[in-house]
Amino acid sequence: MRLRDFLKSGHWPTLLSAFFYFDVSFMVWILIGALANAIVADLDLSAAEKGLLVATPILGGALLRLPFGIMTDLWGGRRVGLFALSLTTMPLLFGWLWADSFSKLLIVGLFLGVAGASFAVALPLASRWYPPQHQGLALGITGAGNSGTALATFFAPRLAEVYGWHAVFGLALLPITIAFIILVVFARDCERRTPPIMLKNYLELLRDPDAWRFCFLYAVTFGGFVGLASFLNVFLHDQYSLHRVTAGNLATLCVLAGSLLRPLGGYLADRMGGMRLLAILLSGVTVLTLGVAGLPPLPIAGTLLVMIMGLLGLGNGAVFQVVPQRFPRQVGVVTGLVGAIGGLGGFVLPTVLGGMKSLTSSYAGGFIVFASAAVLAYVLLRRLQIPVPQAIPQGAEPTG
Repeated sequence: MRLRDFLKSGHWPTLLSAFFYFDVSFMVWILIGALANAIVADLDLSAAEKGLLVATPILGGALLRLPFGIMTDLWGGRRVGLFALSLTTMPLLFGWLWADSFSKLLIVGLFLGVAGASFAVALPLASRWYPPQHQGLALGITGAGNSGTALATFFAPRLAEVYGWHAVFGLALLPITIAFIILVVFARDCERRTPPIMLKNYLELLRDPDAWRFCFLYAVTFGGFVGLASFLNVFLHDQYSLHRVTAGNLATLCVLAGSLLRPLGGYLADRMGGMRLLAILLSGVTVLTLGVAGLPPLPIAGTLLVMIMGLLGLGNGAVFQVVPQRFPRQVGVVTGLVGAIGGLGGFVLPTVLGGMKSLTSSYAGGFIVFASAAVLAYVLLRRLQIPVPQAIPQGAEPTG
């Protein structure tokens, strides 16, 4: 595939607009996790409350992903993206001017889930402009917007040190406004539409056990990635007494490992088979997570966490390489369902880590639970009924 052919085949202003929208949205989505150490210093939260606080935006994103995917099919990604960005300003304003308690921040976090639902909007907005032979690159470029998590973990603690954590919510309105303007000026909806996927399509799929197995696999890979991305600041600050900014730096390194390796996961899955790759990755995640559960010295723990996040990023790319093999005629429905239900894993992980810390005065139990989930995902992977691999039918678009 030549780059010149790719640039001629689609609409690159829409592609770059979708990437920027996705990037900014992901940055805002985990903003509470990035600010958690500053927030905790003001509100004196327990470990369980910390876990619930950083997990709530992930819950909101998982719940809203299917509705926003349906709206995108019906009304187009540009229009829905502008609607989502407009809605996102509300929790940011509340976080800036209103949220001064744990309960109020939970409300802000839940509505920040609108930003997390950008997955279901940005990817179809960009990919529908491109023919099947260029779908992978188009989705890869747009999906690289999950690097917005690294922007949050790197910049938010620094800005909070200077201006206070309330002000960071207000400052986040600036990139949201820029993303809105870019979508208005440069993005266009492709006239070529796929048949809309309605709620009944998702409900019908729930009867298939393999659909649930894919959901659990994604709950471990993507849920593990976004859950840790949100909670690592808290863990590193509490366990190793790192300064807020230093904790943010190490969390950023971990997040970048997962974000940058996701496209490689899809490539390696094509070369060696997604099932085989996922088996290796889940085994690695299990062993490394048990290593972190031992709460080793910071240099060892930091290295293990970077490796875990890298493996989870590879796994995110590999899961959706296997989906078309099992559901060749239902790719859009399955990826939407897997993305929504699987995303709930990102809510569960910080909640479990914080809860186990409150119950046992140690984070070890939470990491053991996550390692056990990786083992169960490995078992479910072996039970998937995968036929001989076949090409994705034209008109079917992955949305994960």
